[in-house]
Amino acid sequence: MNYQFDLFFIANGLWPLLKGLVVTLQLTVAANIIGLTLGFVIALLVMSPNPILRWPFTLFIEFFRCTPALVQIVWFFYCIPIIFDVYIDALTMGILAIGLNLAAFNAEAYRAAIQGVQSNQYDATIALGLSPFQRTVYVVLPQAFRSALPVLVANGIGAFQQTALVAIVALQDLMYMGKILATDTYRPIEVFTVIALIYFAISFPISQLVEYIERRGKAENS
Repeated sequence: MNYQFDLFFIANGLWPLLKGLVVTLQLTVAANIIGLTLGFVIALLVMSPNPILRWPFTLFIEFFRCTPALVQIVWFFYCIPIIFDVYIDALTMGILAIGLNLAAFNAEAYRAAIQGVQSNQYDATIALGLSPFQRTVYVVLPQAFRSALPVLVANGIGAFQQTALVAIVALQDLMYMGKILATDTYRPIEVFTVIALIYFAISFPISQLVEYIERRGKAENS
């Protein structure tokens, strides 16, 4: 192999990559806010004894878990404007697509954590006369969030990586700007290697945080 790496063109194109990274981080943060909040609400609705509330959100979870994220993103970008005659800017559409996908996966993490809350906790809240809303906010949510945190963080990392899929619909994220730079410089190996390192540099510390949280949780429970 006689190929020689040349990072000169990457250095000159670093600013567009940084602009793309800003869009990627905006997508990630906003999608995680949706995923963390909406995921908990969906988990509660899925656990409702009322089938009218339970089944639609069960189908919501299964749809997003059982279809490729790429298909979901393309469907949001091209089908929603046609079907509903609603036109939203590309960044907002990307946030909704990734956020709803993340909410479905987080809902399952929350549901498992809620089911792990000990029954005597519920008995204590009833004895104290707490309303269902107070019980949920002050007792169930803190414990479920703490138990589900490693999975929620891991899902958040996955959402960060999935943002690369929005490049296919021309949203100018890190991956999209990298594709343009690779085409302009004819240096795809260098460009996509740098992009991979950027994703790794952000994801790896967070993954280590997940492992630390899991180890600490096991130590506290032992």
